[in-house]
Amino acid sequence: MKKSTKETSMQRRTFLKKAGVGFAAGVGLAAAAPSVHAQANIRWRLTSSFPKTLDTIHGAAETFAKLVGAMSDGKFTISVHGPGELMPAFGVLDGVQSGTVECGHTGPIYYIGKDETFALGGAIPFGFNARQMTAWMYDGNGMKLMREFYKAYNITFFPLGDTGTQMGGWFRKEIKSLADLKGLKFRTGGFCGKVLERLGVVAQNIPPGEVYTALEKGTIDAVEFVGPYDDQKLGFYKVAPYYYYPGWWEGSVQTPLYVNIKAYEALPADYKAMVEAAASHAHVEMLAKYDARNPAALRQLVAAGAKLHRFSKDIMEASFKESMALYRDLSAKNPNWKKVYEDYAKFRADENMWFRFAEASFDNFMQAQKL
Repeated sequence: MKKSTKETSMQRRTFLKKAGVGFAAGVGLAAAAPSVHAQANIRWRLTSSFPKTLDTIHGAAETFAKLVGAMSDGKFTISVHGPGELMPAFGVLDGVQSGTVECGHTGPIYYIGKDETFALGGAIPFGFNARQMTAWMYDGNGMKLMREFYKAYNITFFPLGDTGTQMGGWFRKEIKSLADLKGLKFRTGGFCGKVLERLGVVAQNIPPGEVYTALEKGTIDAVEFVGPYDDQKLGFYKVAPYYYYPGWWEGSVQTPLYVNIKAYEALPADYKAMVEAAASHAHVEMLAKYDARNPAALRQLVAAGAKLHRFSKDIMEASFKESMALYRDLSAKNPNWKKVYEDYAKFRADENMWFRFAEASFDNFMQAQKL
């Protein structure tokens, strides 16, 4: 039925009225959008314990900062500073706790003098491998427990990298048995030193940037750091040719991001999400770099004269025994340690049960093949 001119005119006016309202609303939303999503420019400083020459560990902090900048369209910038620029290598915890800097990238094992519990978020002898540590952090209780612990230091905690299982270090002479450890001056960090001291070693904790000079001058007899890729850069093989494995004290080494709680809570929600996402990406990337780069570096080190040796069975068994004794002692006297370690130890037992059936049997077979 043909509509009258009057009906058509009324419908047209109704449509235009509604369209006008919709257009105005659209314009209003478009105008409001920038004010809803726009954030003030924020500048943070990140201090690292790791030398800039180590593009793997130090590079994880750089990756993190670049991603935050990219995700925020340059409005949230984080400058990365090496040891000595803002504070000493081992001053990161204090710097972040006090708010001198907003965040830091470091090794928790550097701070066990304050509380041994720090190590559980980084590395302990005969602890997790890298995948197990990540599982505990992201799907177990690890992240929750460590964040509860760090609250007392005005810090929140994010995984930001893992080295994987490390090598056992560089020695001036062969270490054939437990007897050869007596009196050895060994640069190492964390609980490795505490365990080795029970075996007669003189443990020393020296910042990464100062280790080569100490080894060259004979101030120390041996040093452990990370693995082939980083060790090659640091040149330890030139003065200590015996390269031992495995680094039983560091089945993995997680290097977290410390963030001052007040600085973090002051961030808008989307910036908080950026920090978490960028840290997770950098965490995965660091381990990938080590796994990809260590094989070639190991071949080059051997070609340059490095002599590979496996720690003897008596050293491994004695070290394991002393490590477990140390953890029992700590559980008896440190409630912070006891709370976190009980969960850690249960998760470790379950993980090793599973890995024994699948991962280890597959790895053992593959590594025995001529590939």
